[in-house]
Amino acid sequence: MPLIQDDKFHEECGVVGVYGRAEAANLVYLGLYALQHRGQEGAGIVSSDGKVLISHRGLGLVADIFDTEIVRRLDGDSAIGHNRYSTAGQTLLRNTQPFVVEYALGSLAVSHNGNFTNADLLRERLEAKGSIFQSTVDTEVLVHLIAGSERPTLLERTVDALAQVEGAYSVAFLSENELIAARDPRGFRPLVLGRFEGGGYVVASETCALDLLQAEYVREVEPGEVLHISQDGCQSLKPFAKADHVPCVFEHIYFSRPDSRVFGRNVYEVRKELGRQLARESHTEADIVIPVPDSGVPAALGYAEECGLPFEMGLIRNHYVGRTFIEPTDSIRHFGVKVKLNAQSDVIAGKRVIVIDDSIVRGTTSRKIVRMIRSAGAAEVHVRISAPPTIGPCYYGVDTPTHGELVANNHSIEEIRQYIVADSLAYLSQEGMYSFLKGGTESYCDACFTGSYPVKVDGEPEQRQMRLFQASERGPSHLRLVKE
Repeated sequence: MPLIQDDKFHEECGVVGVYGRAEAANLVYLGLYALQHRGQEGAGIVSSDGKVLISHRGLGLVADIFDTEIVRRLDGDSAIGHNRYSTAGQTLLRNTQPFVVEYALGSLAVSHNGNFTNADLLRERLEAKGSIFQSTVDTEVLVHLIAGSERPTLLERTVDALAQVEGAYSVAFLSENELIAARDPRGFRPLVLGRFEGGGYVVASETCALDLLQAEYVREVEPGEVLHISQDGCQSLKPFAKADHVPCVFEHIYFSRPDSRVFGRNVYEVRKELGRQLARESHTEADIVIPVPDSGVPAALGYAEECGLPFEMGLIRNHYVGRTFIEPTDSIRHFGVKVKLNAQSDVIAGKRVIVIDDSIVRGTTSRKIVRMIRSAGAAEVHVRISAPPTIGPCYYGVDTPTHGELVANNHSIEEIRQYIVADSLAYLSQEGMYSFLKGGTESYCDACFTGSYPVKVDGEPEQRQMRLFQASERGPSHLRLVKE
């Protein structure tokens, strides 16, 4: 069955870790459920009862992979979990995290959000020394670096390994009796720390997971910080040289859940401000404002408020569409889009419509949406994008097409407008994208909009990106993977 192609960017994954709390695996399961938007291709949980690590992984959505009996088997008061959307490696069970290995100091599990820009170089060096990899994802490089380190403790080995990788990581490690969480020195990907009433800690990619678990939000894990959580409490280390902080601005624009607080700011309010700024920059005469649900809703609300037009749900999303479908033998025009979205002719017919979305990637979906709105009787269709044109792929943990596939990298705005058959098209300016800072001076990674990459990618970036998706069968590793 084919995959529904929604022509959107996708995050690589969500990470959750719980320590010192009864039914830790159940809490991690709920945390992954809250972070389902960050990855829908696979998920896994590893728990510890203080003696052994117990693992379960699967392909699909969290609710489809775990049931009551499986979660009950994941005994212990500490656990980590992972939601996966593949950027490095194919959608295979062996690429699904958390990875679990046995090495000199015992057992270790790891969940990672991000990509290492020097992963290929490190992999080649490790393979030259005899390491044999069982997956095609960057995270396994970390496992080999930890296993090969000569430092005496897991914490020291972890710091030693992280010091050798470059790029983006928010990562959680679990051994039999300790949890380690870390964020790369530039802070590309989000990670937060929470605390349970009565004892115990939780780390997660977003605060929405803490809300579901009723954990107190403590703070963000700082860029370059390593947290060591054990029976002695939570210890903070900052072992790496300082670097410019460049969190991913697309977390605000699209990736994070609107009810999360990411990089110190409420995502919903940020998106509304982006919509307001978009209206200030590129408003046109119209009758209604509609979003492309769900990610376009906050920006469309802000746009409508700023220009004083009615906000309407002219497009209705089917929230019960899975990742696969049985396509009918007889061709249905625009089936892939229509199965997820439907235009309301009673709302749209005869109206001049402003459509708000957060991005145009290849342009194929935007073209189908505009045609759908016209078929519903719209008099005019004006497309507004609450971010600048995307001209470059991401190498720090986001699933993006290559330069050749990004429509804005190869065509002018007028050419894109003609292709998507809109009456007008406008993007948010790069300066306007930071309107939510309100005089702040924070820096963000916006390489996908500017082409200015804050961390060098080893080798030819385009070739590396293509290799990441070409998984190959590999033999058994000298690091014995724990069977599930």
